[in-house]
Amino acid sequence: QVRVVESGGASVQAGGTLRLSCAVSGLPDGDYCLAWFRQSPGKNRIIVGAFDTRARTDYSDSVKGRFTISKDNPKNILYLDMNDLRVEDTGKYYCAVYKGSITATVALTIVTPSLWDYWGRGTQVTVSS
Repeated sequence: QVRVVESGGASVQAGGTLRLSCAVSGLPDGDYCLAWFRQSPGKNRIIVGAFDTRARTDYSDSVKGRFTISKDNPKNILYLDMNDLRVEDTGKYYCAVYKGSITATVALTIVTPSLWDYWGRGTQVTVSS
């Protein structure tokens, strides 16, 4: 059984930092791309960044230079390090898994959540001014 569990969400002040974690288990053998999405109140779920099978990353323009995705392979945990947080970064952050060998850059174009195969329940990030 595939499990995707996010953690690390919190309330922080603008300009602060936060690290989110996503523990993934139970995936069958194969290639996968992992991604972080954000859903802000009243808005659609959007992709924030992706991490592909070759450990390449790519990010949406709104977070490029501020957010970094990394992965601890032995523990199978995906991280999202968020720096210089802004009020507009507020939202619920989800970890998603795409079955297939796609690059992180291509993953950013797969914006329809239903096209991603596995999801966690999300973790809330609130940034206040």
